[in-house]
Amino acid sequence: MAEESAAFGALLRELRLAASLTLEGLAEASGVSVRGIGDLERGRRAAPQRRTVAALADGLGLAEPARERLLAAARAGRSPGYSPVGVQAFPRGIDDFVGRERELVRLRELAEEAGMAEASPAGTATEPSVPAPRPPVVAAVSGPPGTGKTTLALHTARKLADRFPDGQLMVELRGMDDVPPEPLELMLGVLKALGVADRDLAKAGPQGHPGLYRQVLADRRCLLVLDNARDEAQVRPLLPGGGAGIVLVTSRRMLTGLESVHRLPLGELSAEEAAVFLTALVGEERAAADPAALAEVAERCAHLPLALRVAGNWLATRTGWSVRRLADRLAVEERRLDALTAGDLRVSAAFDLSYRQLTPTAARLFRRLALVDGPDVGAACASRLTGQQLFDAEDTLEELVEAGLLGTQGDRYRLHDLLCLFARGRLAAEESAEDAARARAEMDGWLLRTAIVAGRWYEPGHGAPPPTWQGTVDLSTAGKARAWLQAEGTNWLAALRRAAAAGEHATVVEVAESLHWFSDQWIFWGHWPEVFGTAALSAQALGDPLLEATQLNYHAWALLVCEARHHDSMARSAQALTAAEHADDAVQQAWAHFYTGWALRWLGDYTPAAEHNRRAVELFRAADDIHGTLQAMSGHGSVLVEAGRAEEAIAANLDVLSFVDSAEGRLEPHIALFTRINRHTGNGRAYALLKRWDEAVDHLRTSVGLSHDSGNTGLESRCLVDLGQVLLAAGRETEAWEAFTRCLALGAGADPSAVAQAREQLALRGG
Repeated sequence: MAEESAAFGALLRELRLAASLTLEGLAEASGVSVRGIGDLERGRRAAPQRRTVAALADGLGLAEPARERLLAAARAGRSPGYSPVGVQAFPRGIDDFVGRERELVRLRELAEEAGMAEASPAGTATEPSVPAPRPPVVAAVSGPPGTGKTTLALHTARKLADRFPDGQLMVELRGMDDVPPEPLELMLGVLKALGVADRDLAKAGPQGHPGLYRQVLADRRCLLVLDNARDEAQVRPLLPGGGAGIVLVTSRRMLTGLESVHRLPLGELSAEEAAVFLTALVGEERAAADPAALAEVAERCAHLPLALRVAGNWLATRTGWSVRRLADRLAVEERRLDALTAGDLRVSAAFDLSYRQLTPTAARLFRRLALVDGPDVGAACASRLTGQQLFDAEDTLEELVEAGLLGTQGDRYRLHDLLCLFARGRLAAEESAEDAARARAEMDGWLLRTAIVAGRWYEPGHGAPPPTWQGTVDLSTAGKARAWLQAEGTNWLAALRRAAAAGEHATVVEVAESLHWFSDQWIFWGHWPEVFGTAALSAQALGDPLLEATQLNYHAWALLVCEARHHDSMARSAQALTAAEHADDAVQQAWAHFYTGWALRWLGDYTPAAEHNRRAVELFRAADDIHGTLQAMSGHGSVLVEAGRAEEAIAANLDVLSFVDSAEGRLEPHIALFTRINRHTGNGRAYALLKRWDEAVDHLRTSVGLSHDSGNTGLESRCLVDLGQVLLAAGRETEAWEAFTRCLALGAGADPSAVAQAREQLALRGG
């Protein structure tokens, strides 16, 4: 290599003398420093990159043959094996790397991008060369403690080492130390590792080290890992100004303030990747002996790489333990973090390093987020835990996100399971039980008050929040109210449970009452039987027979529609009828008959079903309850359809639709829409009984469109299955498969029985 560098230098000298140029003259003409040219001619430096050779050729005024000759000599001096210092400074690696395929692909792409840049050599230790370097390729890998950021960086560095022959360095920034090293100290370590002579370091002096650092990295194809960065201020001075290298920065923080970087946020592994990771640590035989236990261990480690490694190492060193034994040990939440310790590896210690760097306000909110029952929380709800104004709480939440202690999904914030346990431990250690209880009570009260206001959008006679309501969430439309109720569903449900346990029965009943009509918008959530069953008990405790009848009727609906428990529903309706008669309330008597008729219809007992519907219509009309009357009329149409009386059903359904049109100004819009959907569905079924396929399909497509536009996923799933079945019967198979496929794509809000039917039909097609 030295001979090849000398050959380039000799040719350069020959061409310079032939052009009658001094070193100074060529430096002025080319922009390359005097010392740089001198070192090249003496063979003291490697042959330069193409951009510098082109600058020298231009300065020499070379014609094409001589220019190509100089370029060829430079290429010969840059053979693939060249490494001026032969640096590779990485700690012992981890061979059981799993997953992160997307990130690895992206890092390979960035390495190729870096390779397209050509570093230009420096002329002296302190003089920059002229051709302007392109910006370096910098990738910032961020994520919560224990997500494997350093492991990913090391694994990537080894995979890409051959692309960066001038050196691969890892610089430990010790960002979690109380006093991390200063950038100048870190620069000096890099310069020494890359073989910069002490005399050049002394000549430049501390004030010149940053320029020298940038120039050295611009001159070489290096891979630099800046591991465990504290913040932007520590990293920014260490980023080179240009060159054909790549810099990988790892940090628990997102380093939002860094410019022109490629960001790779890391989270937990997938369930499949976590199982593979554990299997590699404990061995195939032990993993295969109890795959269910292995999955439980992975889940209780929250699929976090550090926790998985600790668990795997624990089992690897305790060969007498079964995987089940560790799974059961980790099942005890209060002891889980203590159990996730193997030697000097402690999951809680990794969390504590980040926690200690928080501001007191952020630390307090982090601790109190452990009081949130659901998997995530909105900023408005979180603000109630600390009493902060909404904007201040958002800033504090973002501090936690920046610190890697809180994840986000849309506008929701999430603590993963192990961090939640850690936060719970800090809460118990640093705050009194009374303070924690007050914070939770404030959050619960806000959740239930907001649920009442949001739910009343759907209650006849209510609608938009009153002008006196001062809320911290936007409930200005029914759609926004529904979105909030669904997003905070787990949290307000937990608050409702605690209110019931505390004997706050009036609050429980008020919440349930406000959510009565909203429940039709989110039928298959899964918790309505609990909501209305709890409210029925609270109403009974209050000793009010009308409230009791009302909540018993709601519970009858939930048991019937949400869980298909026909006989249990009828038992609740009978109790509701007794309570309503005791209260002398015609409306609740009517609802009790209506739900009884509904259950009988689903059981195929059509004659008594029709009689209960008839009685419900009479009672609703006598009470001038237009919404109840509409539902009872609609129920009568359903009885006729399912009894096979198609012509009568069509006529009854058309009467209902006419009633909706004529009473539109007096009907709640969502109730009118709900009725239209069901009556078009009923007519679709009725026309199908008559084999009038086009009319059947038209009505069912109308019901699908209306339910989709209203966002009622549960109804849409049912309508799609009805449509698919009718299309199959009509011999229009391709359209039928499309309908079943759409049903499967609806997600968690769909009717589980409809999804099962759609899946069964598609499976039959595949068979």
